[in-house]
Amino acid sequence: MHKRTAFDNLTTTSNMENTNGTTITLKGNPVHTVGKLPAVGTKAKDFTLTAVDLTEKTFADFKGKYIIMNIFPSVNTGVCAQSVRTFNQDAASLHNTIVLCISKDLPFAQKQFCGAEGIDRVVMLSDFRNDFGNIYNVQMVDGAMRGLLSRAVIVVDPEDKIIYVQQVPEIGQEPDYAGALAAVK
Repeated sequence: MHKRTAFDNLTTTSNMENTNGTTITLKGNPVHTVGKLPAVGTKAKDFTLTAVDLTEKTFADFKGKYIIMNIFPSVNTGVCAQSVRTFNQDAASLHNTIVLCISKDLPFAQKQFCGAEGIDRVVMLSDFRNDFGNIYNVQMVDGAMRGLLSRAVIVVDPEDKIIYVQQVPEIGQEPDYAGALAAVK
């Protein structure tokens, strides 16, 4: 018997229209995610991710704060690295707010990047052995970066309600930092 996966739920047509997920682009070429981002106003879903010290972190570890989820393919690319730097700088002044930088990078690479860059105000988390990409519908199912997370931002309020989402339409484009930060002010 075939075990169903998130990939089985992806329906495409001959023109690459993704009817269940979101169509984004990588250098203008269509790429699809496993689904659509959760809607504003819905309750944030629980997750488990791996921290740079290899401990498991869950959504409950961050409850009671505004949570900015900066989601991206890999910290070893220019735009992804810039998003971590920008949120690290801008998050310092926000009251009761934590920024989670989430990718499929190994925790070792995340730790090395933060050490080399002096990044100390965000929490780096890895989805390398978890299912965050499917829970939040940001895993890419085709294209050169298949299996990695798309570039997206999700903001959750202290009552666990999603108050802002952005699926960045082009992977090489930076997220709307001002929009995400305005959601917590």
